[in-house]
Amino acid sequence: MRPFTRIHGLVCPLDRANVDTDAIIPKQFLKSIQRSGFGPYLFDEWRYLDHGEPGMDCANRPRNPDFVLNQPRYQGAQILLARDNFGCGSSREHAPWAIEDHGFRAIIAPSFADIFFANTFKNGLLPIVAAAETVDRLFQECAANPGYSLTVDLETQTVASPAGFSFQFDITPHRKHCLLNGLDEIGLTLRHADEIRAFEARHEAAQPWLFARA
Repeated sequence: MRPFTRIHGLVCPLDRANVDTDAIIPKQFLKSIQRSGFGPYLFDEWRYLDHGEPGMDCANRPRNPDFVLNQPRYQGAQILLARDNFGCGSSREHAPWAIEDHGFRAIIAPSFADIFFANTFKNGLLPIVAAAETVDRLFQECAANPGYSLTVDLETQTVASPAGFSFQFDITPHRKHCLLNGLDEIGLTLRHADEIRAFEARHEAAQPWLFARA
């Protein structure tokens, strides 16, 4: 998992509330359990004018020109700006996989669905809960300023705009530590590999019959 420390990134505004995980990555793409390759299918039903299926070459698919991800001014965005209850619906982990694979590193919204919120941290994404009035201001500034970017600093837990507006966000110490160091649950476990091997050796020595091989 990529560490998250500080980014200065272009903002993409998705001005919709209650965006569910089926909209983020439709159900037909859940056949794969690989973490990569989902970026081209992010928001597939809103992004394209045809029906998407796994394995399709998205480069030649007809695109919806009105959808934000297809607008030139938001190409290469790293920060997704959203509305209330982002990531609601089913608990599919493919949703944060698709968002991260597209290139986003942080999501700012007034609220997130609980399971989606937890899944983002496990996949190197930083979900930032901001007050509704703060999110309103960011949407307004983004609309008025092409190339609008924000600086997200995880160490100081701050978000700052070029005009000097800034706010702080909350994150638990454990989640902050994991993101700063690029550690998912497997990475955390592997940090204790020597202790695990030592425990297994003691266990086998104390109860060898459990480890008898035919």
